[in-house]
Amino acid sequence: MEQAIEISELNHRFGIPGIVKIVAGHGGLTKVEVTSSAAQGEMYLHGAHVTSWKPSEAEEVLFVSSQSHWNDSRPIRGGVPVCFPWFSNKADDPNAPMHGFARTKAWQLESIVQTGDAVTVSMFIESDDTTKKWWPADFRAVYRATFGPELILELDVVNTGKMSFQFEEALHTYFRVGNIETVQVSGLDGVDYLDKTDEKRKKTQKGAIAIVSETDRVYLNTGAVVDLEDPASGRKIAIAKENSMSTVVWNPWIQKAKAMSDFGDDEWPQMICIETCNVGNSEVELTPGHHHQMKALVRVSNLKPTV
Repeated sequence: MEQAIEISELNHRFGIPGIVKIVAGHGGLTKVEVTSSAAQGEMYLHGAHVTSWKPSEAEEVLFVSSQSHWNDSRPIRGGVPVCFPWFSNKADDPNAPMHGFARTKAWQLESIVQTGDAVTVSMFIESDDTTKKWWPADFRAVYRATFGPELILELDVVNTGKMSFQFEEALHTYFRVGNIETVQVSGLDGVDYLDKTDEKRKKTQKGAIAIVSETDRVYLNTGAVVDLEDPASGRKIAIAKENSMSTVVWNPWIQKAKAMSDFGDDEWPQMICIETCNVGNSEVELTPGHHHQMKALVRVSNLKPTV
């Protein structure tokens, strides 16, 4: 009953008749549903997690596992998890949550704005006792997702305290593909990367990326646009970014997929993560009163058939 009242109040404050409504999603978690002439989309308050984006007359772009745990103590497996304020394991605390606390924290709706055919959903979190258990910084983070012909994701972090702090961030985007074994990822030729499947050895990318085994790479010092060519689906996905100097490419392949409780054993051929990040040597330092915004912009087009 309490959730029903809360959802009713959110719809009264933020809903747009015929375009945006707030509903109970999987596991009873509250989500925002967007349906416009340009796109359909979904975004959960749990983790500010975007779980769906379908441009008009296109198939679903994002992958979400059928085995995802839909509860407020676990991250959603798929879509666009927000990794903040650290990436992977926290270096000085092995007990800290993987990829930070943002993806399992309850975010609050700030605004929902329609501009033409596009709809921008803004959510925020602020430092409190639960965040300071893991990280002492005073901050405010605002995350904006614009659902339209393009998917635009913006993470804006403000230092609201009196001390500087450092943080890592990643928009851990899971893209749906027809067949991972025929996918090619271009735009990173000549870029150095850390191979996390080979003791983080530094290597240099040569040509396009083909996924032929477990892949977990952090590409360094790159602001390049990345193109994901997916012949099995007949489409190309372009991922552009701003104020991001690292890119992660990940697919768990066979064995790791089987070891993950919230990921189907046979789902690895249907997805690839291409992540807009500032991690490792690209971590951000933020002085008091200043802010940093990282942006990802996703476009989908038809893949031209080869002659």
